[in-house]
Amino acid sequence: MLRTALRNVLAHKARLMMTALAVLLGVAFVAGTLIFSDSVAEAVKNASAKNLKDVAVSVQATNSDPEAPDVVDAGKDGKRATALDDKLADRIRTLPGVASVRANVTGEATLAGPDDQPVGNGWQNRAANYQPGKDGKDARYPLLQGRGPANGGEIALAESTAKAAGVKLGDTVRFATDGPVLKKKLVGIVASDDPQVTAGGSLALFDTATAQRLYLHPGQFDELIVAAAPGTDERALTAKVREVLPKDRAEATSGSALAAEQSRMIAQQNSALSQTLLTFAGIALFVGVFIIANTFTMLISQRSREIALLRAVGASRRQVVRSVLAEAALLGLISSVVGFGLGLGIAEGLRAVLNANGAGFPDGPVVISPSTVGAALAVGVVVTVLAAWLPSRKAAKIAPVEALSSVEAAPAMRSLVLRNSIGAVITGLGVAVMLYVSTLKSGDDLPVAMLGSALTLVGVIILAPLLSRPLVSLAGLVTIRLFGIGGKLAKENALRNPRRTAATGSALMIGLTLITGMTVVGHSAQLGMDKMAANGVSADYQVTTSTYVGMDPALSKKVAHVPGVTAMAPLRGAGFSTGDSPGDGGFGYLRGTDLTQIDKVTRLTFTQGSLDAVRAGGIAVSDKGLKEHGWHVGDTVTVSFDEKKKTKLKVAAAYKENEALGEAFADVSLVDPHTTRVKNERLLVKTADGGSPALVKDIRHALGDSPLLKVQSRDDLRKENAGQIDTVVNMVYGLLGMAVIIAVVGVVNTLAMSVFERTREIGMLRAIGLARSGIKQMVRLESVVISLFGAVLGMGVGIFLAWAGGSLVGSSFPTYEMVLPWGRLGLFLLIALVVGVLAAVWPARRAARLNMLEAIGAH
Repeated sequence: MLRTALRNVLAHKARLMMTALAVLLGVAFVAGTLIFSDSVAEAVKNASAKNLKDVAVSVQATNSDPEAPDVVDAGKDGKRATALDDKLADRIRTLPGVASVRANVTGEATLAGPDDQPVGNGWQNRAANYQPGKDGKDARYPLLQGRGPANGGEIALAESTAKAAGVKLGDTVRFATDGPVLKKKLVGIVASDDPQVTAGGSLALFDTATAQRLYLHPGQFDELIVAAAPGTDERALTAKVREVLPKDRAEATSGSALAAEQSRMIAQQNSALSQTLLTFAGIALFVGVFIIANTFTMLISQRSREIALLRAVGASRRQVVRSVLAEAALLGLISSVVGFGLGLGIAEGLRAVLNANGAGFPDGPVVISPSTVGAALAVGVVVTVLAAWLPSRKAAKIAPVEALSSVEAAPAMRSLVLRNSIGAVITGLGVAVMLYVSTLKSGDDLPVAMLGSALTLVGVIILAPLLSRPLVSLAGLVTIRLFGIGGKLAKENALRNPRRTAATGSALMIGLTLITGMTVVGHSAQLGMDKMAANGVSADYQVTTSTYVGMDPALSKKVAHVPGVTAMAPLRGAGFSTGDSPGDGGFGYLRGTDLTQIDKVTRLTFTQGSLDAVRAGGIAVSDKGLKEHGWHVGDTVTVSFDEKKKTKLKVAAAYKENEALGEAFADVSLVDPHTTRVKNERLLVKTADGGSPALVKDIRHALGDSPLLKVQSRDDLRKENAGQIDTVVNMVYGLLGMAVIIAVVGVVNTLAMSVFERTREIGMLRAIGLARSGIKQMVRLESVVISLFGAVLGMGVGIFLAWAGGSLVGSSFPTYEMVLPWGRLGLFLLIALVVGVLAAVWPARRAARLNMLEAIGAH
């Protein structure tokens, strides 16, 4: 029987090729994901190990606040105060076993590019101090050109940063930290393997005294890196260092513990990406299951006489099952081996694509672990064998006499009734769960929505044979009217075996369900965000900083005097907590603004009270905020701001939800006393003529032309939001594209084998006068009908799931409302139509080229 299985694989190479391709693509996706994950993890680990090569102990500044020990807040002067100073560094240097101590200062610096736009990705714009050794060079930052900065008027940049800023040695570099624009001369260009810099950030280096003036205070540091003398025990040295540290103001971590923590973080970061990719790989394999099962079902039907002969000469049912499963296992193994090779290319392609989009993964070798090889091969073989299990059982049930004397029979009604009953129950359960999800309002209920979606999708797949009859018949009305007898034959062929049509269409349905659902939700979310922005803000421009450090209020006031500006309102705020004791109860955020201007740059709708009541010394709270905190207009409430002091506030008015103002707002005079540093988060600017590029330049100039600034129109904000949503949707399109390709392969495979089954029938049609073009048309229309069936079913399920799950998205903003993107939905239908036409090219040509007399005599 094993020899028989091998012979069958070799004898039906063409028929099994498409099935092998489905397995191959799925395995390639799995293998590529695993190899990519292992390779990136190893590369980042090696880069981290290189950074920690000489680190025996890391001493870092901490906050004495037990609730946030890792946060060192800036004081009112904008600079951090730490307990790591020159005295502590000298004390550590005198400890036995210490070879050297590197004292680091870190911060953020945003450089101005050639067009005055910021260089880098904001929060990844690093700055540090250059620490030359006896040779005048800093080993941490190898020099490529020039020298290191030696005084307050000099700066060095990473090579990628200098290139992005368009500067060379000797040029003046313009940059900002959190204040006015600074200028320094570029004296050095260095190499850097810092992941933040390679991922699209920037790196600026100053001499130590300058870095301390910018970010800390003279003589202070953020971190002390201790290198150990040869033969020194790392744990013992860490314990000695801890003994000299000021209590609650600094902590020491051994180099090995730091490396372990970094490895854990790397694994955690890669895990999310790998799980996402493996989820889509699983979808691709799930689609492949339908194709594999379809192929083996058709092969067994075609080989029924052969199987009957085997049974007649003594083969048991178990042997028949084993023979089919052995054939599937061999097919799965061959496909998996080839797919694994393709996965190597996918892994490299993923890294290249993500790096091109700013991921910044470090270079490193391709890592192929034994577990990856085993997992990829096992997945391919197991999926193929499982998909072939039901067809193998069907083969084992063939009775020798019945098979020898019969042709393919239609599926028994009993089996379809049982299948339809099971499908109805599962579909009903899935729909019930999704209807329940439609009443939920929290993003935490996403797992429930995913369960309901899975149940609904599986149930519809099971019901697909039942649903195929009305949908295919409806499509048949169109094909008959347009194409006559060719359309009628196509419809009848598609209806001849509902389960086969359903399995083929379901493969395409799965991909289109997910794509349609994501498209509808993404489109609706975008429109909701646009509506929310339009409803809340009437300003023509919003001014922010790329690093969210805020703007000097004194400087911000100059914007109001720019010619063409008719109104300007700043927005800044402070967090508060409610409850009987400071820090207890709920939390909220109170925005401070200019109450004489805010109604000119926003669209405020008061439901109780008025702006005049707020101007009299109270606060305005949104309807949602009142509900969450249990407050009422007229109440005097007690809250605790960041400094933990209780403060009484009077709720003077209530307003409808407003994106710009959040849950509560008041005059800046009420908010400012409760902030450590008074900085404007945003400026809302109204102009006389709607704005112009020249006015944007004037606004930037009034604010000092800082590269930190972002001056955005409402259209800019809309495009920025749309870009974020489109990025996610396009990523989903790309990942689900593999599943759609596999579905197309399934259509081709089903049609090709269907043509083989109907060889005699096609010969008879040719004999009674149907031309070759008519045969091609019949096969093409059958393909189109099956593809459109899968597309319509998938899009229908996708729209339903998007409607039911939309409430979870709507929890993020109240203006969310499901809107169907008719243009894209029409495009999906057109793509399905094209898929049907292209998938039929080879089968139609093969059918048309059959010899009439040989076809009539075929068995």
